[in-house]
Amino acid sequence: MNPDILRERGNASFNTEILTNILDGGAEKTQRRREIENMVISDPDFQHEDLNFLSRSERYDAAVKKSAQMILKLREYGISDPEEIYCYKSVFRGHHHEALGLHFVMFLPTLHSQCDAEQRRKWLPLALSFRVLGTYAQTEMGHGTHIRALETTSTYDPSTQEFVLNSPTITSIKWWPGGLGKTSNHAVVLAQLHTQGRCHGLHAFIVPIRCMRTHKPLPGVVVGDIGPKFGFDEVDNGYLKLENVRIPRDNMLMKYAKVEPDGTYVKPPSDKLTYGTMVFIRSMIVGESARALSKACTIAIRYSAVRHQSELRPGEPEPQILDYQTQQHKLLPLLATAYAFHFVGQYMNRTYHRITSDISQGDFSELPELHALSAGLKAFTTWAASAGIEVCRMACGGHGYSHCSALPAIYVTFTPTCTYEGENTVMMLQTARFLVKSYTQASAGQQLSGMVSYLNQARDRLQAQPVSARPTVVDVSDLASLVEAYKQRAARLVGTAARNLQVEMQHSQRKEDAWNNTSIDLVRASDAHCHYVVVKLFAAKLGEVGDTAVHSVLSNLALLYALHGITQHSGDFLQAGLLSVPQLSLVSQRLKELLRRLRRRRAAGGRLRLPRRDARLRPGPLRRKRLRAHVRVGQEVPPQPHRGSRVLPQVPEALAVQAVRRCLSTRRDSSDHSSVLNTQTDT
Repeated sequence: MNPDILRERGNASFNTEILTNILDGGAEKTQRRREIENMVISDPDFQHEDLNFLSRSERYDAAVKKSAQMILKLREYGISDPEEIYCYKSVFRGHHHEALGLHFVMFLPTLHSQCDAEQRRKWLPLALSFRVLGTYAQTEMGHGTHIRALETTSTYDPSTQEFVLNSPTITSIKWWPGGLGKTSNHAVVLAQLHTQGRCHGLHAFIVPIRCMRTHKPLPGVVVGDIGPKFGFDEVDNGYLKLENVRIPRDNMLMKYAKVEPDGTYVKPPSDKLTYGTMVFIRSMIVGESARALSKACTIAIRYSAVRHQSELRPGEPEPQILDYQTQQHKLLPLLATAYAFHFVGQYMNRTYHRITSDISQGDFSELPELHALSAGLKAFTTWAASAGIEVCRMACGGHGYSHCSALPAIYVTFTPTCTYEGENTVMMLQTARFLVKSYTQASAGQQLSGMVSYLNQARDRLQAQPVSARPTVVDVSDLASLVEAYKQRAARLVGTAARNLQVEMQHSQRKEDAWNNTSIDLVRASDAHCHYVVVKLFAAKLGEVGDTAVHSVLSNLALLYALHGITQHSGDFLQAGLLSVPQLSLVSQRLKELLRRLRRRRAAGGRLRLPRRDARLRPGPLRRKRLRAHVRVGQEVPPQPHRGSRVLPQVPEALAVQAVRRCLSTRRDSSDHSSVLNTQTDT
């Protein structure tokens, strides 16, 4: 271990074990997480080759074999709890994705949430035993985020009690679903439901796409891999064209909406229930933002602790670059952001499961806010995390550009979250639609609850006031005061956007034009709302922390996060009369003081970060990331010999392995992605 790291850790000002327990949700969960991590780290079956030296085809092969091994190991160890499965998967895959990712995170959750009781009895055993390998086919060549415009059709034929699925145009071809290119034999397909001469919008259907015996495409199914991408080399993102593919009536997911044998349509209690899987994934992505950013911060801060460069004082030894204020200013606010997003992710996970439970009891009252909040926070956190990961990479200089730092892999793996499951700008506009509606309701005298309750007095905050005219002045050292400032900023921007929309509607012939002409204001309002929610939840978490030293450190991080946000959006706070110009100078001064304080406490040499990352840096399957903490730049790093792509141990015979082997033995050539266009010249 590098002596700089050891010295920094020895100077920690708080008990890192207590903080780890807080992040994990308790000491028992920390112990169990470590047990699961050790299962992977000590398992010789996962001492794999460095994927950086493999071709895309070899990386896919390795990912499929590892996924099969993982399935067998989960069974061997008896791991069945969803959180424990997620923990195991996170350790075993490292910074890369797995071939069966969508089977776990979208296909199975969709079956759980949208199948009726009879369908669950049929499909879940097949999916859980991996006889059925599934994906989630929503995005099309022509439409992604605008899901109402998806073109794939599913027309009910009452004479046979079957649905007939078609991709009527080139733009209707499903494009991008992971696992679709080579791996899956079934897909949950989102399609426009037609019955009795009417279209009833998007619904989900289970569609067999490959023979479960030979793994060849079924009649009417044109399927393959879309080819190389910016990242995700281990994942077979694919395309799917359907030509008069017939499925039984009960292959429509019918927990909420259904079609009777005679073709009668029974609508769901809420249209948004169809999008339940997307809401679930968006809620998960918030937590993923924290995890990805925390990995990058861990690497960059540890690197900054061992990297010595230039001179602070002539004639003295080169200092750690973490001692430079500019380096602290790059990294420590991002560290605070990672903590903030971690606690917000915990909140979203609890909220999703609570509201899902309410929905099962027939209570849909909180579903609109969950939909809006998950969309907005998904955009807010992924934008910030993606930009932050890149800052961490650049903070490591040239070494950050090397794959041995793991930062390029973290970036290319995470940055697609800004696009998939809803393009971020569109997500912000969806949140804005809910905020404008809530503002209108509050203006009409309706009392709001939940995260938008601050809009109950929004009209009173629309007129800017000088600070001297306000009854209270924001205290830049008091977190509660800053939470209030963020709340008032959000209220003002939401109110301003709603008012501008109303003015625009008076001049525009169409409401849609007015919305488009106000969209910049609407996105700003959503961003301010999400920023307020994050600051509020970070501050609220402090009330649950009993240890004085840990509370002090987290309080400083929360304060740093709030103050850094003010420096980034100072114009909003000035325009709203929440801060004066002299106070902005105090904000800058206080922020610098926090940087010095956090650095002086050493924070265990970069250990003031999500401590769960420690296990990722032990010797074992991830030992190739040796640059981060074990080698001081300037020392020679022994070259790691290239190992071939066939060193994985033989996988034991099992049902899951047989399934993925069929994928490997019958997979289509990577050039197949062009055939779909060659066959569509007549459409």
